[in-house]
Amino acid sequence: MLRHLPDHGLPLVQLKEQRRDLVVALQNRNGPVSGWELMQIAAVQQAISAFEDVIADLDAEMEELEAAA
Repeated sequence: MLRHLPDHGLPLVQLKEQRRDLVVALQNRNGPVSGWELMQIAAVQQAISAFEDVIADLDAEMEELEAAA
């Protein structure tokens, strides 16, 4: 199940699309996966995780501000 996440003006959607494209490219070919290819996917995943953490923090701060108002 896919869920829509607001990107808050950050390139989260583009990063997820890039990760998907990298994984699909690996699925559509024969032969071993290189270390370089795995590192590319891992780097994109780390960036996605970092953005999601920042977004979660921003959302929590907004909720605290709204609750205090």
